[in-house]
Amino acid sequence: MLKQKPKKVEFKNDEMWIPENYKTVLNLRETEEAIDIIKEKFRKNLANELNLSRVSAPIMVMQNSGINDHLNGIERPVDFPILDMKDKKAEIVQSLAKWKRLALADYNFEVGEGLYTNMNAIRPDEHLDKYHSLYVDQWDWERIITKEDRNVNFLKNIAKKIYNVIYETDKYICEKYPNLPKTFIPKEMFFITTEELEEKYPNLTPKEREHKICKEHGAVFLVGIGGNLRNGKPHDGRASDYDDWSTEYSKGFHGLNGDILIWNELLNTSMELSSMGIRVDREALLRQLAIRNEEWKKDLYFHKRLLKNDLPLTIGGGIGQSRLCMLMMRKVHIGEVHSSIWTDQIRQVCKDNNIFLL
Repeated sequence: MLKQKPKKVEFKNDEMWIPENYKTVLNLRETEEAIDIIKEKFRKNLANELNLSRVSAPIMVMQNSGINDHLNGIERPVDFPILDMKDKKAEIVQSLAKWKRLALADYNFEVGEGLYTNMNAIRPDEHLDKYHSLYVDQWDWERIITKEDRNVNFLKNIAKKIYNVIYETDKYICEKYPNLPKTFIPKEMFFITTEELEEKYPNLTPKEREHKICKEHGAVFLVGIGGNLRNGKPHDGRASDYDDWSTEYSKGFHGLNGDILIWNELLNTSMELSSMGIRVDREALLRQLAIRNEEWKKDLYFHKRLLKNDLPLTIGGGIGQSRLCMLMMRKVHIGEVHSSIWTDQIRQVCKDNNIFLL
């Protein structure tokens, strides 16, 4: 366990607690080596655990195809004109949630099989802090399921498999680099719904609830993100056209998606490592488009194929590569494990606190 006294550091969009006199355990060359080891170990174990095959993924898609992920529906993708296509515009991907489902159909994958890919994206509207960068790198994965698999127990079982890969990879890295502080990741993950969490901590904000439950249990799978809670607001935003967050259950919670959250003892805060969910079927898509007043999307390429039942039922998600590396190497800022653009203020605060940005 970590015993260093924490010190509060404030950024424009963030505040963080770091150990007093912080100094990274691994030097620059060791860091680069460990990044490669973590990514290789994790991707192989994830593929074996979920029966996934690696595929190549695009970094850009055509604008107005409906393939790009618009996240909460307000983030602006980077776009540019293509000379040889009479200046038609393409967009840099923000994630591959919908592209993966098209690929499973077009590559003739079967039920129980899936794919994963090394996804690199740019999100220009991201608020920069210890966990968030303009550059996003994650393992994007998607797997074909049956109609009977579209239930919360199946979702939880897949989440358990992913968490086990996280736990075992962290344990391996601790053995590989014995100077690292011992793992603070628990062996088991706690499950709770957003409605149960709201009931437990009604006077806290959604983010404060996440911190509270993660500190208590160490690792949490938070189920049901996107639909309105009893207070009339969602725990967090979700796009209308990939995760099914509006399916209702008799036990009082909603949705077939969730996040894997870890208590980062080094930073004294919770940390999201993965967002995942059972994807919308035809009925859920129509329902969620109506909720968000986005029926116009029905004319887009991806949505037309889904509405014609031309795409398989799937479950999928993303797992942050740099966040995994940051956590497992006991780093305090995501800029210590990948290169990006940072504000002058962030650079100065990091410099003053021995945080070396790549």
